[in-house]
Amino acid sequence: MHPQRRTIAIVGYGTAGQALAVLLSRDHHDVHVFERAAAPGPVGAGFLLQPSGLDVLWQMDLLPDVLAHGAAVRRLYGDTPCGRTVMEMGYAGLDARLHGVGMQRGALFTLLAQAWAHPGNLQADTTIVEVDAVQGRVRDARGQWHGPYDLVIAADGSASTLRTQVQATQLDREYPWGALWCLLPRGDWAYPDELRQRYVAARKMIGLLPVGTRPGDAQPRLSFFWSLPRDQFAQWERDGLQRWLDEIAALWPEAHARLDGVRDSAQLARAGYRDAVMARWSRERLVLAGDAAHAMSPQLGQGVNMALMDALALRDALRAHADRDAALQAYAAQRRAHVAVYHFWSRWLTPLFQSERDTLARARDVMFKPMGRMPGGNGHMLRVLSGTQRGWMGKLALNPGFIAAMHAHAAQPASADNPAWRASAGE
Repeated sequence: MHPQRRTIAIVGYGTAGQALAVLLSRDHHDVHVFERAAAPGPVGAGFLLQPSGLDVLWQMDLLPDVLAHGAAVRRLYGDTPCGRTVMEMGYAGLDARLHGVGMQRGALFTLLAQAWAHPGNLQADTTIVEVDAVQGRVRDARGQWHGPYDLVIAADGSASTLRTQVQATQLDREYPWGALWCLLPRGDWAYPDELRQRYVAARKMIGLLPVGTRPGDAQPRLSFFWSLPRDQFAQWERDGLQRWLDEIAALWPEAHARLDGVRDSAQLARAGYRDAVMARWSRERLVLAGDAAHAMSPQLGQGVNMALMDALALRDALRAHADRDAALQAYAAQRRAHVAVYHFWSRWLTPLFQSERDTLARARDVMFKPMGRMPGGNGHMLRVLSGTQRGWMGKLALNPGFIAAMHAHAAQPASADNPAWRASAGE
């Protein structure tokens, strides 16, 4: 296809901005990226790529490298310190050929950066503070205007300063709970293909996710997560690291053993989250993508996957519609139909896992696992988990070629460098 060639500015070089730069440049658009960080790089430890996001990476011809560096995750399991199973889900219940992939943020950042053919069009250390949506110009913090562009994409994350310029904000608030993150050596961790979580009511949550390797570092790692109210970050630091480590030892000795190399609180990154809902995603030449369009709680782990899907959907809309407004309307209609149910479930589930509501937590511990065994319940939960739920009753179709590539990888798990496997994966 030969879409109309456009000049496009992307604000933000996170997953959404990177994927957009790759996909739109491949369609011969003139793409320029503005990033506020002086040295752009990944933010955070690791994440879980779902089949929905992996399908996009397959279409970008990046799946073989993603599978080579990531860790296959086939099961999600959560329990309490006393051994009560709260959550237990396996991808095989959805499709035996599918699984998730735990990945380091640094690994995906590097793969996407290497896939962009025009890295010279990245302007770092440039904070965009204003968008002229009518003329398609952007103004940086130094007062300099850039453009005009045919299209400006705000992909500046969950704390976006540009989403308000679409003038359609329905909700934009911080979640009271955040998290501490770090990467740890995987070592002899007993659950190399599982996301493991432990819950103390809804007040404490610990998670360990295998996230594989990254280019230039062959050591397999785990992504460690500790849930914490945002207003307690300072108190956690004042209490001292040893007190916290002793608490983890009491709650989950296996997790504590993995933290042996953590000696300083500075080794753990702090993260906060937002909930943002927009009545529309574009105005004139300005359009939102990624967390800037639909920030939500990380409870469902869909942020990176949604960003990848946004990038592909916007690329496809620009291919299908020569008229800019028609393209942006088609993009928003497609993505909002998918995102809405995730906004709902993330709001509903978050208090069950991150709050001070002990009664809700007790109900969760008793009911959550049996609900997954009810007729239709397990399938719905697996579709939500995998990113393939569309609306309340619909399913998001995955490409048959992607499923075949995943099946080929499962049949030859140690053969990512095998030319025959790469051919079956779409290269």
